[in-house]
Amino acid sequence: MGYVVSDIDVAVIGGGHAGCEAALATARMGLNTVLFAISLDSIAMLPCNPSIGGTSKGHLVREIDALGGEMGKNIDKTFIQSRMLNTGKGPAVHSLRAQADKHNYSKQMKMTLERTENLRIKQAEIVKIHVENNKVKAVETATGAIYNCKAAIIATGTYLKARCLVGDVIEYTGPNGLKAANNLSENLKELGIELFRFKTGTPARVDRRSIDFSKLEEQPGDEKIVPFSFSTNAKDIQREQISCWLTYTSEKTHQIIKENLHRSPLYAGEIKGVGARYCPSIEDKVVRFADKERHQVFLEPEGENTTEMYVQGMSSSLPEDVQIKMLRTLPGFEKCEVMRVGYAIEYDCINPIQLRHTLEFKKIDGLFSAGQFNGTSGYEEAAAQGIVAGINAALKILGKEPLYIDRSEGYIGVLIDDLVTKGTNEPYRMMTSRAEYRLLLRQDNADLRLMEKGYRVGLVSKERYEKLLEKKRLIDEEINRLKKTVIGVNQKVQDFLKAHNSTPIKSGITLSELIKRPELDYYKIREIDKDYVDLPEDVQEQVNIQIKYEGYIKRQMQQVEQFKKLEKKYLREDIDYTKIKGLRIEAAQKLQQIKPRSIGQASRISGVSPSDISVLLVYLEQVSRNKNTNQ
Repeated sequence: MGYVVSDIDVAVIGGGHAGCEAALATARMGLNTVLFAISLDSIAMLPCNPSIGGTSKGHLVREIDALGGEMGKNIDKTFIQSRMLNTGKGPAVHSLRAQADKHNYSKQMKMTLERTENLRIKQAEIVKIHVENNKVKAVETATGAIYNCKAAIIATGTYLKARCLVGDVIEYTGPNGLKAANNLSENLKELGIELFRFKTGTPARVDRRSIDFSKLEEQPGDEKIVPFSFSTNAKDIQREQISCWLTYTSEKTHQIIKENLHRSPLYAGEIKGVGARYCPSIEDKVVRFADKERHQVFLEPEGENTTEMYVQGMSSSLPEDVQIKMLRTLPGFEKCEVMRVGYAIEYDCINPIQLRHTLEFKKIDGLFSAGQFNGTSGYEEAAAQGIVAGINAALKILGKEPLYIDRSEGYIGVLIDDLVTKGTNEPYRMMTSRAEYRLLLRQDNADLRLMEKGYRVGLVSKERYEKLLEKKRLIDEEINRLKKTVIGVNQKVQDFLKAHNSTPIKSGITLSELIKRPELDYYKIREIDKDYVDLPEDVQEQVNIQIKYEGYIKRQMQQVEQFKKLEKKYLREDIDYTKIKGLRIEAAQKLQQIKPRSIGQASRISGVSPSDISVLLVYLEQVSRNKNTNQ
């Protein structure tokens, strides 16, 4: 028999990266929030790779920070190595990645939660969500404790009906041997929520004392450390870093794997869940890429106060004896000691087309969903969804307009739009190639793009927002100055151009035009810029990028204008698409299922053709005319 404990505003179910961001957002927006976690020791746990960021994922962390989230601040406090990736390419794909001290990362986030006003954390398993008249009313724990609430956010990660597989050994546990959540799935099915079964995995951890590092290639961090959070002072986080290491699989490694494929639960048919295509197990790599003679393996430290090291690239569910045998074929690993064996984990998640862009379920008022439960993979993808779900849950309770981030505004917008429009038949991973406007959606300008939204919802302080406005002012003024400053033909200028293998000038030229030359940039032209004033580094970076790529940026902004036109043609949720004449049956069915927010979203639904969009545009025009006639 259940008993009511208290009335709260928001219940957050799960204490992973999605749950933490969601709970912090609702609490900081003034709402009485309780976060429920299977174990308080698993708050913000990093059960797989010991890192935050990476290609495209670094963009997400910066965007979370711009909205007022915590992930960027937390990794700035707890990193042990930092690297900016893809610096040999253009700024659109530059991405920050930091190795985390796993235990410290979790500890710091838990501390932040505990010190946040309006927020309580509780160790409990939620087994039931009470819904009346399609509206959330309460959540109930395994011990019968009922918390009446106005909104609930499901952020269960990989815990729902989880089972871990190592060869033919199956344990019905969550990640890292933690208790699984076995009861909520049935309740969700009763509520009419469609569930999938997905799979992910993790490699073994080895004892660094058993590794011969002389046979590995050292991978040090960057000399100059760049913070994730726009509020972190770079000078405050410069530190001695801990190296990662690189080695490779060999023909012998691949042979052992091939000889034991019959013992893999993946190939034996024991695993029913769909795995992540972009993060395959080592046995999957060897089968799918049979022509490759070797695969990269990175050895990454798990923290400053542990000898555990993460074997990146060797995710596996093969039996333990096989894992040990194949690991010992890697150069430097001949005598390695496995501290934790790799495993595959299966879990329940949802078909995300059941959600609106706000991450609220279409059929259940006040029920939101975020993270791996939505069919994604990765800490960063989870946290990004968590903050959006938290913000929108709070805005709904407060009676305010929801927060939307579209595909032209952020990687978060791309992520959510892909999920709710296209769904996913495998764990979804963010990639730069998924963003059509990636030159505009750079990690360096996330604050310029999204901080205003964070300020508007109350997660960014006035002081921080005013600093952003000052930054914008400095950027604009400097760009205008460079466009107006003309350099004449004189010996100093010609000598400068010659020194940089740049074509000499025959008449006056603006400094901005010189910056656009491939061999020059904003930093180099200081030598001939007599009015140069030393500006903050982040301002200089923006000035350089915005001038250098001005033509490309303008072209992409024009594309965005066209995109916005269709995004602003809104479609009501109560439209019955089966009754619109001229729509193909497949299109009508898809539209009826997804209930797109706009013509733009409708155009991205698979199975909806350009001719179907034309029909919809005619339908909207007719509705508008009829409305005007009746007025």
